Amino acid sequence: MRIAIVNDVPMAVEALRRAVAYEPAHEIVWVASNGAEAVRLCAENIPDLILMDLIMPIMDGVEATRRIMAESPCAIVIVTIDRQQNVHRVFEAMGYGALDVVDTPVLGGSNPKEAAAPLLRKILNIGWLIGQSEKRVKTVSTHPRVPGTCVKLVAIGSSAGGPAALEILLKGLPKGFKAAIVLVQHVDQVFAAGMAEWLSSSCGINVRLARDGETPQQGVVLLAGTNHHIRLLKNGTLAYTAEPVNEIYRPSIDVFFESVAQYWNGEAVGVLLTGMGRDGAQGLKLMRQQGFLTIAQDQQSSSVYGMPKAAAAIDAAVEIRPLGSIASRLQEVFGK
Repeated sequence: MRIAIVNDVPMAVEALRRAVAYEPAHEIVWVASNGAEAVRLCAENIPDLILMDLIMPIMDGVEATRRIMAESPCAIVIVTIDRQQNVHRVFEAMGYGALDVVDTPVLGGSNPKEAAAPLLRKILNIGWLIGQSEKRVKTVSTHPRVPGTCVKLVAIGSSAGGPAALEILLKGLPKGFKAAIVLVQHVDQVFAAGMAEWLSSSCGINVRLARDGETPQQGVVLLAGTNHHIRLLKNGTLAYTAEPVNEIYRPSIDVFFESVAQYWNGEAVGVLLTGMGRDGAQGLKLMRQQGFLTIAQDQQSSSVYGMPKAAAAIDAAVEIRPLGSIASRLQEVFGK
């Protein structure tokens, strides 16, 4: 994979170079010391992936991500040395289309290859997304559905551009919205709690991490919070699971949507938002096949029109809507 590094700290650049060098198939095509230089270099030579720092002189990583995704779009992973202090910037960059975030590898440790492993795993995931093949078509067994036996559910999946899209969608819902909400966003577990807090404070609603064994409930927004998948069980509770191990993103939107299609006994709506790749498309189709309303974000309002496009291509979405109209549509369905 052709990789670019954007970072103004020489030691961090060297750490990234050494980490990338553990995989011979990767090459560093250019290095930029600030966001403005990265925008210029990307216009001249678009890499497969950019490892983007956040805090830099002249132009920071958030603005550079925005400019690159608008002018010379490519895969971007945020690499930061202090995730706690930069959490808001991380989600802002992801709102502009950054795919993921990872800690900067540390030089001088006892096991440098082990320190490089999280970054190399992210790069591997991006490689799969860029050239991802069609997934096997899945089916789910049909279970009798008894209306009214469970609370109403909105199942939402998002990836690149997702934090900003989720903020807009959740802000559009009224207080006392009459459905439970479960979110699956592609974000590493070390950032999940910060994302839940950020959404809570910015949207003015109760967003928290989903707990193993709990049941979705009205008035609470639950966010998948580990690097395992989250799924609905037959008894209506949520559970984290390592299986299937071959899913490239953890948590997988497909895994959750498929479990909703299989086991949810009440009313439900599936919503697939902005993101790169195909995760969620097949699960959304299974929800549609089970009679649930399914909605995909439209191209114009998507930061990255990958997952919703994949859903539209296989006729998984009953409705394709601009982001700004999805909350009002959910209110129409569940606000009775």
